[in-house]
Amino acid sequence: MRRKIAAGNWKMNGTAAALSELDALAASISDDRATVVICPPAPLLYRAVECTKSSPIQIGAQDCHVQTSGAFTGDISAPMIADTGAAYVILGHSERRDAHEESNSDVRQKVKAAWAANLTAILCIGESGDDRAANNTLDIIGGQLSGSLPDATTAENTVIAYEPIWAIGTGLVPSLEQIIEVHDFIRARLITRFGADIGNAIPLLYGGSVKPDNAGTIFQAENVDGALVGGASLKASDFAPIISALAAS
Repeated sequence: MRRKIAAGNWKMNGTAAALSELDALAASISDDRATVVICPPAPLLYRAVECTKSSPIQIGAQDCHVQTSGAFTGDISAPMIADTGAAYVILGHSERRDAHEESNSDVRQKVKAAWAANLTAILCIGESGDDRAANNTLDIIGGQLSGSLPDATTAENTVIAYEPIWAIGTGLVPSLEQIIEVHDFIRARLITRFGADIGNAIPLLYGGSVKPDNAGTIFQAENVDGALVGGASLKASDFAPIISALAAS
């Protein structure tokens, strides 16, 4: 039985006042059938961990540097993230791949750095609108998987999030058939590379304009084990119904 995971990526949103949403979210979680992870901005990591110590919510970061320390102004290392008490880190998000020109190789090294600090990597992959229009989706996804995933990948150290870039924050959502196609493809690739035991156990999340009104439909897909949610994770009132839909799926 694969882990069900509802992960919220706050991106560059929120100050200390936003942490009250964690209390509200914790109060809304009625069972443990889904793991809940919130990834706030780096300055809030420690306080978010403190806020959730007695709740079922786990905390993650949004990126890490490949090095453990050094002259990298403005960056944050995996050991620093782990030191806050956080347990997860998002890596390879399309906004990092695009705005910071991160390659598959860069992401692969970051995944290794996360593991070395005992963090679980949430690896993001996804195609652009042009890739989708040109029917190149599976080629792009396959290349990102092979290039970004280290050989030591397991279900314990890695979660994979498929986020079609054209759906992130746009309100556009692939059809259920399109989501199923990509997630089934990812599952097959993982089984081929890592064997059935590992390949079948790695959680696969869908991300891209997930909302309370479409989450239940998305979670019908056999190989969708949860969601990586952006804007709808900022408010407990929006994120809680998504978590409930996942727990019930």
